[in-house]
Amino acid sequence: MDTITSILVPIHREGYRFIAIFAVVTLVLFWIATPLGWIGVILTAWCAYFFRDPDRHTPNRSGLVISPADGVVQMIERAVPPSELGLGSDALPRVSIFMNVFNVHVNRIPVAGQVVRQAYRPGRFLNAALDKASEENERHAVRLKTAEGQELVVVQIAGLVARRIKNDLIDSQHVEAGERFGLIRFGSRVDVYLPAGTEFLVDAGQTMIAGETVLAELS
Repeated sequence: MDTITSILVPIHREGYRFIAIFAVVTLVLFWIATPLGWIGVILTAWCAYFFRDPDRHTPNRSGLVISPADGVVQMIERAVPPSELGLGSDALPRVSIFMNVFNVHVNRIPVAGQVVRQAYRPGRFLNAALDKASEENERHAVRLKTAEGQELVVVQIAGLVARRIKNDLIDSQHVEAGERFGLIRFGSRVDVYLPAGTEFLVDAGQTMIAGETVLAELS
């Protein structure tokens, strides 16, 4: 029963048209040749699986920074946040979470607060696992401020296969930790920049669950 429940989860609304396209192609493949049709069935099932949007249980203690993405911690280092957000040139603690094509791709807000500023920047589609993807790839950066005045940055980065960043936030919007705010198709990366002096509670190679795994605790 647990296995069935884990598979039969809600589908994000962005996925409906893609699933429909895959289904139509599958019918065409069956018309051409039955073996090709079964390949289409497998691909359609994978598409539905990719756009799954399971419920998550977010820790609600103040000061916790929650992972905005499913995936694996690619690297933890200090880096300058995206220039378009106007945060200056000082390096800040940053964690990069890489999502492969089998991860849930719905992104979630890491802390309760307000959207101070956001900016979209077109770019390349390098492998999101590469360090230079943070600078060169297409991205959508969001600057958040908590009620205590601490600022964080969340950056959605398109990858080698991902060609579309979806972000539903608007400037000055109040958000809650664990709240859905967008997704990236199909395989990508999310960077999180934290205030100077913040220590992460995760390590490189660790698997993240969006909306549940605690990345750090703000001082």
